[in-house]
Amino acid sequence: MLDSSPLIKYQELVDSGKLLKDPSQHHAIELLQQLYLSLHNANSDSEVIYKSTLENINGIYLWGKVGRGKTFLMDLLHKSLPSTVCKRQHFHHFMQDVHRRLTELSGKSEPLRHIAKQLSQQYKVLCFDEFFVSDIGDAMLLGNLLQYMFELNMVVVCTSNCAPNELYRNGLQRERFLPAIAAIKTHLKVVHLNGEQDHRKRALNYTQRYFELPESLPKQAALHQTLLREFDLTLNVAASSITVLGRHINVIAQSETSQSGLSNSAVCFDFSALCEGPRSHFDYVELAKLYKTILVFNVPPMSGQAYERIKARGTEDNGSNINIASAETGEREVVLAPMDDALRRFIALVDECYDSRTSLIMTAYVPQEEIYTSGSLMFEFERTKSRLVEMASLEFIASVEER
Repeated sequence: MLDSSPLIKYQELVDSGKLLKDPSQHHAIELLQQLYLSLHNANSDSEVIYKSTLENINGIYLWGKVGRGKTFLMDLLHKSLPSTVCKRQHFHHFMQDVHRRLTELSGKSEPLRHIAKQLSQQYKVLCFDEFFVSDIGDAMLLGNLLQYMFELNMVVVCTSNCAPNELYRNGLQRERFLPAIAAIKTHLKVVHLNGEQDHRKRALNYTQRYFELPESLPKQAALHQTLLREFDLTLNVAASSITVLGRHINVIAQSETSQSGLSNSAVCFDFSALCEGPRSHFDYVELAKLYKTILVFNVPPMSGQAYERIKARGTEDNGSNINIASAETGEREVVLAPMDDALRRFIALVDECYDSRTSLIMTAYVPQEEIYTSGSLMFEFERTKSRLVEMASLEFIASVEER
């Protein structure tokens, strides 16, 4: 089985010319190889046993800019281990699973400890792609859950665009997330992939997936009709909606066969219905399960600067702004720009479509590079920009067809 190790697979891809060797990945692939070897040990009966002995750590935290090969390297480890030992999930999917388990354990004491035990009995290794926390509920859970997992000697390998200290920055009650950061820094080997090479900008063949809307309303309508016909969709004259996780979402059109299979399933939304209402990333997870292609019409520009203000003493917070950095009066609070919540949902939508290999077709009022050019979410949006480019490649579209 050693011939399927991460290092061997990496070298094979380099030797075949399918991968450009990147010196900045050298340390990471060596650590993944060491982790693989520490997990893969044969006893006298040639049976495989699994344990982690790599410098007394419980895994690896890979972080860096978009396109540096973090997910690719993590997947080399995942593919080298049996599915009964290693589980690979997008981090949003993992948290969805955690919330489901919490519901099932309602009424039990220390439910997070129970969940950690359940996970340890199912898998030895968990691989998380895109470890990023923006939800206060997730932030509150993670500190204890990670600590319990590490106490049970579970191995965690994750990718992220930011260093551990930058996770959930400016988040509501961030101090309650600090135990999660401490657990990561204590139990995981933190590796910064700081190479200058963006592997997503490799030579790819592209097709149009993003359409800038013309100024004329009749021409906008004609473009939309053309896209609907391309995916065998008929514009609904009467209002129509679908139900996702108990909430209704208005749709412009959807495939008649969408509920029976993914073969040619497609759905079309207006941006406002999909990203400006009471949506969560879990909604996008469900949509990607139902549809192979998602069309989003009328994407607006979303730039805008958040601002700080001093919260006056003697006032009450009615809970309408959950994005404040502090709940104490007399202290600074961060008020998001008007489209920041919609942009967060848009980022989550793109992430899910990318991870699940779902086609995303868009029409927008501005060129793609002008969707978001300034604001407090520039760091988060960098990954989205890169992914939108890759998702327009024929190579990505071919991976959609393989679903």
